Order: sequence, then structure tokens, then C-alpha cells
Amino acid sequence: MTLDNPSINPHDSYGLGRRIFRKLVHFFSYHFIIDRNRTTSTEAAGLHLKVGPGVFHPKIFLTSEFFAKFLQAQDLTGRSVVEVGTGSGILALSAAKAGAAPVLALDINPQAVATAAANAELNGLPQVEARHSNLFSAVSESEKFDIVLSSPPSFGGEPKSMADRAWHAGPGYRDILPLFDQAAARLKPGGVMYLLISSDTNAALFDHLIEKAGFTSTRIATQSIVIEEFYLYELRQRTVAAIAAE
Repeated sequence: MTLDNPSINPHDSYGLGRRIFRKLVHFFSYHFIIDRNRTTSTEAAGLHLKVGPGVFHPKIFLTSEFFAKFLQAQDLTGRSVVEVGTGSGILALSAAKAGAAPVLALDINPQAVATAAANAELNGLPQVEARHSNLFSAVSESEKFDIVLSSPPSFGGEPKSMADRAWHAGPGYRDILPLFDQAAARLKPGGVMYLLISSDTNAALFDHLIEKAGFTSTRIATQSIVIEEFYLYELRQRTVAAIAAE
């Protein structure tokens, strides 16, 4: 099982130049696009959203709408959903808009939690609860879900601030290493995890973590932009029969 995510050869001049350009994009995004001083308003994927200081912006960064529109096209009636790393709450709200209930939106950034809660109220989606949590730390072992959503940081490296955690997950992706094991433990039988990753993500590491947690992966959608590609995966837990046959 592999994520079949094309890796970048560091000796390839195009790949190296692309990675350098991506770092420049991140630098300007972090220093000049994310507003740390005020709350702004936007519309994305048919939702009215407030974006608090230091919160990942769902309109400027196109991945949020890509994932949100996928969710809104599903029939999630009566499905319980948890999102890890909610930011503005756009994915949790999109799941609720598609009929999911209850929906739990988690984030380690307190400002993101407040933003997601405000956006749930703004959009008339009371079934969405926002909760301050480091991955699943604020979710009891008895809480189980039909669906887990996550769009984790693309890069390793130490985050410069709480806002920068949207991009950097610590050296060696330290901060999200337990993500897939914890997700597997919170899924109901037959549950599914939807994962969005970038072409800049360490695919080999993620593949190892996903397999270790007992998941199989299927790429179900791709979005390409000039400097990057994004891959949406469906992760399902391997059956006992499948594991025995390996």
C-alpha cells in the first residue's frame, strides 16, 4: 500500500526550484497574508466565514474549498464527523451542511477554535461543536465517529508560532505522528478517514504511519495549481481477513 504521491528528486533542477519557490510562497503567506491583528470576513464553498487572527484563510489558500466542495457533494445524513485541525471550521461546517451530525471541530490553536465556533453560529449549524484539542487529546476514548477529516501541515520543521502550525508539524512531523493511530481508535467499525495532503508532504513517512495504523488508502481526487498538487485520500481500516492474507 502506497500513497502513490510523486516525490521530488532533490537533484532535479525543476524540483529544487519548485521547492524553493514554495518556501518563498510560505514566507510571504506567513508574514504578509495571515492577519494577526484583526478578524476578516469571506465567503468560501457557499459559507459565510469569519477568519480570526492567525487562522488559516479558507479563501486565499485553495485547498480548503477543494476539500469542502467534495464534502458538500456527499450525503452525510446522520453521520458523526470529527475534524482534526479545523482552522476556520470550513470542513466541519461543510460536513454539517451535507447532513452530518454531530460534528466535532478540533484545533490546537485557541483562536481557530473560537473562529470555528463563531462560524457554526453564523451559518446556523448548531450540530457543530468546536473544541480545543491537540489532535484527539480532548476526545474521550468512548467518543466514536463515522468519519475523520484532516488536512495536516505539509512541512516538517519547527513552527514559528501558533499560526505557523498550519504549515509546519515540527521536526520529522513530530506534532502529528500519532494522528493516524488516534484516528483509527476513534473510528466506528466501517468508518472512513478523508485525508488531504500536498505534493510537498513526506509521502514515505505518511505511508508508513497510515499502514502502521491499519489503514488502506485510495486516492479519490486531485487538485493541481502552478506550484503544487493536492491529493485527497480515503483511508479505510483493513479487515481481519485482509491482514491475515498478507
